[in-house]
Formats: sequence, structure tokens, C-alpha cells
Amino acid sequence: MTKKPASQPVNPGPETPAPVFRSAALSHRRPTALRWTAGPDARAAMAQALDLQGIASLSFEGTLQPEGRADFRLEGRLTAAVTQSCVVTLAPVPARIDEAVLRRYLADYAHPEGEEVEMPEDDSADPLPAQIDLAEVLTEALALALPPYPRAPGAELGEAVFAEPGVSPLRDTDLRPFAALAGLKIKSADDAG
Repeated sequence: MTKKPASQPVNPGPETPAPVFRSAALSHRRPTALRWTAGPDARAAMAQALDLQGIASLSFEGTLQPEGRADFRLEGRLTAAVTQSCVVTLAPVPARIDEAVLRRYLADYAHPEGEEVEMPEDDSADPLPAQIDLAEVLTEALALALPPYPRAPGAELGEAVFAEPGVSPLRDTDLRPFAALAGLKIKSADDAG
């Protein structure tokens, strides 16, 4: 028998805030269906937090379901249309995000101890907080899904040349050791010929 998710209301208006769930009040019997579309204020706040030029749309659909006696699993799909700044020209670069979101909230989460600790294999596990804020989860998921170095079409880095007056500038080709060897090989072939 499959459990039917508890209903979470669909946004009645564009400014419905993201749901915040008190962990103690969550049902341990059946999943809670989640559906949220960010309004203009929420999108502007996320864009500012992530240093984006804008977020045209952002929505999430998924479930928050119990796992065992005290743990929860938040799983769903984040879709967004964002505008980033080109790393070369700062021109607007649109990006479409369609990302799976998975967070596991564990009541008995063991924090690593010691000066040096290894990264856990399962990066979806977090300690169970007093409240699960969907906006925080989605902001983090969006930050991880964004292209790290967006470039506008045709944007290229030119060669930067810096030198004191009267000194020939050091160029990228001067720093290639095999280019110097190739030059010596050509010179020795000319001397022999």
C-alpha cells in the first residue's frame, strides 16, 4: 500500500513565502507533498544572495517524507531561469537550471571530530534542524547548480601585457619551455644547413 502525501497548498498568489517546517510537527506516518513557485520578492532576495543579475522564474516540486523513526528525506526538482554576469564582459548570460534536489535530515547525525576529517561519501546528509526552511535549501541547491564561469557568446579573454616602460613585456609564449627548445632546434637546423 503506497502512502498518499499530505497536501501542501499550491501558491494562491505570487508572493507566497517558501514553506518552513518545524521538525517536531512533521508527520512520521506519510510524506508531505511540496510545490512552491517563488514570487518576485523571493526571487530578488535569492538573486541578491547569489550575486545574480536576476531570476526570471524559480519553482520546486517534491516531497518531504519520513525515513525511520526520526529522520526525513526532502527530494524533488528545482527549475529556474537565471541571468548571470559574463566573467569576461559582465554582459548578461541567461541560464536554465533543472536540478534534482536531495537532502536527508538525520536526527542522530554524527559530526566528524578531529583536526583533519575526511569528507563523507554522502553529501546529502545533514543534521535534523529545528526548522527546515525550503528557501534556504533551494538557495543552496541553486548556488551549486549554477554554471561556475558563465561566458557571453563570443566573449574571449585577450592577452594582458604588463611591463615597465622600456622593457619588453613577458608574453604567454615566452613562458612555454618547449617553445624555447623548438626555437633552438630550428636555429641548429639553420646553422647545420
